[in-house]
Amino acid sequence: MTTSACAAIVLAAGAGTRMHSNRPKVLQPIANRPMISYLLDTVSELAPERTIVVVGPGMEAVKEEVSPLPTVEQTQRLGTCHAVLTTFEAMKDFSGDVLILYGDTPLLAVTTISKMLAARRASHRPEIVVLGFRPEDPGEYGRLLTDVNGNLDRIVEHKDASPLQRAIGLCNAGMMVVDNTVLFKLLKKVKNNNGKGEYYLTDIVEIAKRTGLSCSLVEATNSSEVMGINTRSQLAAAEKAIQGRLRTKALDNGVTMTDPETVWLSSDTKFGRDVVIEPNVFFGPDVSIGDDVQVKAFCHIEGAKIASGTKIGPFARLRPGTELKQGVKIGNFVEIKEALVEQNAKINHLSYVGDAFVGREANIGAGTITCNYDGFSKEKTDIGENAFIGSNTALVAPIRIGKGGIVGAGSVITEDVEPDALAIARGAQKNLKQRAKSFRDRRRVRKGISDPK
Repeated sequence: MTTSACAAIVLAAGAGTRMHSNRPKVLQPIANRPMISYLLDTVSELAPERTIVVVGPGMEAVKEEVSPLPTVEQTQRLGTCHAVLTTFEAMKDFSGDVLILYGDTPLLAVTTISKMLAARRASHRPEIVVLGFRPEDPGEYGRLLTDVNGNLDRIVEHKDASPLQRAIGLCNAGMMVVDNTVLFKLLKKVKNNNGKGEYYLTDIVEIAKRTGLSCSLVEATNSSEVMGINTRSQLAAAEKAIQGRLRTKALDNGVTMTDPETVWLSSDTKFGRDVVIEPNVFFGPDVSIGDDVQVKAFCHIEGAKIASGTKIGPFARLRPGTELKQGVKIGNFVEIKEALVEQNAKINHLSYVGDAFVGREANIGAGTITCNYDGFSKEKTDIGENAFIGSNTALVAPIRIGKGGIVGAGSVITEDVEPDALAIARGAQKNLKQRAKSFRDRRRVRKGISDPK
């Protein structure tokens, strides 16, 4: 939806003390993305003429996250009314509808905001439209009081409400849209004579009614979308909701999940068609999956680019910097980091490949390790096309295995291997006849154990 004469003020100055975190509340991650980013994406769908974010002191990280949107600092946290007032200079030349939203409501839907704007532009043109909802447990939410005609009369905070008012199920979601020609006039009339000694934004409704202005309300269809995130428990609930949305989107776009609720996605996870994901798979940020990829159970993938036809897992870990080309096979208990694995290469069992290049059709045997770190710096391992690395091999970087080279099982390779060469680096085998029997005999005597024969 595109609207004209619309602006948004996003309040994000809250310290989030109940989170018990050094991170600003609106930067708490949901699906590996700061919660405020979800709301800002939703607002951008309305194409507002301007969006201003109100931040608190020392919130440089929030300013950086919302950039290039302008920010205004609320130097003293004196309440929501005071927070909106800080935008006066930035908004004084604007004429139109002003949305007042909160950075800690990441689930708010664009359809709900559109309903608020539509109500503001209805034929009777109410100066204020407030968003309400009916939670299962009204708890400490403010209550919306209506007149005999069903129009919004005033908002009473839970702390200041009577028992009869607290019995009302219609609650204040906090969001509203206000005609900018009256917004700041109303804000300047708000007093702080309440239980908290704060300047409540909600008080502008009663002030507007006293001065003959009209106030209306819109109810959110789904109460979960207006849930504010103030605690870790609420953050977990929002995570669950966002994960549900991401899974549904993936399923609708051609991804098969055999047990969707056990698959965890990031907000930026990208899937091709006909991807199959088995249970208990975690996708961290910056993952791109091509068509016809199979991810088996219990894999952890982040920062990886995976081409079509690849098979991964089970129990594989792909770390940032991993790129798998078409047809690659990554097996159980394999870890890959900062490595390019070319077409049809196989790393099937119990191996670590880091800071490496693996050529086309190469085969990495079980228990292979690229020894990429010497305690000071990372070095690269280059494994050529069609190379074969035997099981239980250590490749001490920097090192290159040439095209078609073979490394014998159990080797520790410290020098380059030429193309088509066979490299073996292990001690010579010795078979000492009857030595095993004499060893056991000595041990039995020492332990006082009789010969089982």
